[in-house]
Amino acid sequence: MAFSPRARVLAAALLLGLCCGTGLPAAAGSRIDEGLEVTWGDGRGSVSPDGQVLTLSLDRTSGSGFRSRDTYLFARADVQLKLVPNNSAGTVTTFYFISEGPWDVHDEVDLEFLGNVSGQPYTLHTNVFAGGNGGKEQQFHLWFDPTADFHTYSIEWTQQHILVLVDGTPIREFKNHADRGVAYPSTQRMRLYGSLWDAEDWATQGGRVKADWSQAPFAAQYRNFTAADASASAAAGGYGQEMDAAAQQAMKWARDNYMVYDYCADGKRFPQGAPPECSMP
Repeated sequence: MAFSPRARVLAAALLLGLCCGTGLPAAAGSRIDEGLEVTWGDGRGSVSPDGQVLTLSLDRTSGSGFRSRDTYLFARADVQLKLVPNNSAGTVTTFYFISEGPWDVHDEVDLEFLGNVSGQPYTLHTNVFAGGNGGKEQQFHLWFDPTADFHTYSIEWTQQHILVLVDGTPIREFKNHADRGVAYPSTQRMRLYGSLWDAEDWATQGGRVKADWSQAPFAAQYRNFTAADASASAAAGGYGQEMDAAAQQAMKWARDNYMVYDYCADGKRFPQGAPPECSMP
């Protein structure tokens, strides 16, 4: 039987909750600024009066950003995000984990949404840094308009793997192969950050398309932020488990249809062969 892409995504999202954990739902009436705080932007970041939505804005002078009030050593973080609409070229909206120690040995798990001209898709840029070493980029388009409504983006960081999910569908898994010499973030606590900033020198079509500042201020909205402990002591919550067959099939569908760049397949960048983790199961 053939299933439409929409039906397959919905089915995968429902099944995924059984195999990979779902995060803790926001408590009724809880304020987003109980978990997140605006840290820069000179008033360009704000929380709605009811505390439900955090808005970041960007103009030619400055962008804005927030960070989590807590730090984590393994966590599942979820946020609903509505991206900059219309001509978003030159803008980057982010949600990411990063450690706060020395930069040359920092750990980081990136979700960066690269804006585009009206009618062209956003690119979701993902990367993993461990001990200051990154270069593990994978990029995706999305199977919906991320500016029309809120969608859920998740990072599950455990001792076993880093899993990136979109509306419950896994799109990327980076496994812990530290025992085989592949660096993995596992010793430094990290904080969650989000930002909306000017990256017109590289973000859209390699910097060929610049921001249209006549459309500023640009704005992105975040809501329903949760972060749950995913350490070994929280294993009963289901985090860090192997993906079952349904989840693996859902991820294969997303990658086959929507991945637009994979460092593992970049022969020009790695003429002597892909990094070792690319061939590890």
